[in-house]
Amino acid sequence: MRKFLVVLDDSRECLNAMRFASLRAEHTRAGVEVLSVIPPDEFNHWIGVGDIMREEARERIVAHFEVFAKWMRDKHGLEPHLVIREGEPVDEILAQVREDPEIGVLVLGAAVEGKGPGPLVTALTKSAGALPVPMTIVPGNLTKEQLEGIA
Repeated sequence: MRKFLVVLDDSRECLNAMRFASLRAEHTRAGVEVLSVIPPDEFNHWIGVGDIMREEARERIVAHFEVFAKWMRDKHGLEPHLVIREGEPVDEILAQVREDPEIGVLVLGAAVEGKGPGPLVTALTKSAGALPVPMTIVPGNLTKEQLEGIA
């Protein structure tokens, strides 16, 4: 079975990436894997404090994921899978793609505001030639209707 890998973070563009991945998965009878990466710099504290912060970050990610998971189940009949990794986001995304042979497409959302499409898209496009799967970049300013028409 092919899976769409989508990155869950606190960015606004993440929403359109989730929508697109869900729509494509529904239309192609594929799965959705949601990856969230906890950067290492969040835990540069004493060991006990770092462990508490790590657990709080995981709880926040799971709560955020459950909102999307409920929507995917109710709206698209999908059962997404959550993967949480710790490390540098670009390195962990690349590692996940390389380690999971069922991933067929990496889906990223492009930022609407600011300069450029966002740090993940910018960094990962530099590695696109070495990726074992295609990468889809979803513009952050597309409406739900436009996404439905495209997907």
